[in-house]
Amino acid sequence: MDPSLLFNQLKAAEPFFLLAGPNVIESEEHILWMAKHIKGITSKLGLQLVFKSSFDKANRTSSKSFRGPGMEEGLKILEKVKVAYDLPIVTDVHETSQCEPVGRIADIIQIPAFLCRQTDLLVAAAKTGKIVNIKKGQFCAPPVMINSVEKIRSAGNQNVMVCERGTMFGYNDLIVDPRNLEWMREANCPVVADVTHSLQQPAGKKMDGGGVASGGLRELIPCIARTSVAVGVDGLFMEVHDDPTNAPVDGPTQWPLRHLEELLEELIAIARVTKGKKQMEIDLTPFRGPEEF
Repeated sequence: MDPSLLFNQLKAAEPFFLLAGPNVIESEEHILWMAKHIKGITSKLGLQLVFKSSFDKANRTSSKSFRGPGMEEGLKILEKVKVAYDLPIVTDVHETSQCEPVGRIADIIQIPAFLCRQTDLLVAAAKTGKIVNIKKGQFCAPPVMINSVEKIRSAGNQNVMVCERGTMFGYNDLIVDPRNLEWMREANCPVVADVTHSLQQPAGKKMDGGGVASGGLRELIPCIARTSVAVGVDGLFMEVHDDPTNAPVDGPTQWPLRHLEELLEELIAIARVTKGKKQMEIDLTPFRGPEEF
């Protein structure tokens, strides 16, 4: 699909669009099965879906963590999803050399949060002509994203989005500040809320054998999602798995597939009430008393 056409469709999506899928490609069979079922749910509910999964999880707590099948095999699998279910694809890149081959398959190239300021990576992603979704770094204030977006635009690509995924709080936790969802609009592009990674607890889970992995607060995903759609985000990013307890990566922050439809129904209802509401204009002149009325 033409990137500008898809970008305009996402901007116009009501009440929001959805980027969703398993955190990482576990197998071709699993990814195709997940894509079929997630598309079935979103089609029923009338939501615009972009299917998400990663071919390589390069940013892992432990070097022993599962990373996925790698770029070559992973892109082949994502292309099969794209063809079989007529779905646009979003996946992430970690190095400039990945952008061109990923851009041949993916409709949206995602910049991981830890790399949101990497100029060469942003420019390489922009030059593919595809939509670029930049996750805000956990260490960044919202205005930083204006500069990241301008790096994409200065490379000749106007199709860019920004994504909130929480802010570092303490040592092993993240906090979601709803104000960021409003402040990031200063970048003048669609705003997406990552309602699953935002609930990670980095290195917060002890593993058998003495290692550590990211923990998470899956039970709070509905809370963060409700808040995000109430604020009026353009899109939601949500990792979904049929068996999150046994998922090889980020199980604690993947939403169970069996509960996806009911959650989306609730979020659509909330968004339809709040989406499109103009921000209240507040009169800051001093209140003079009853004689004003």
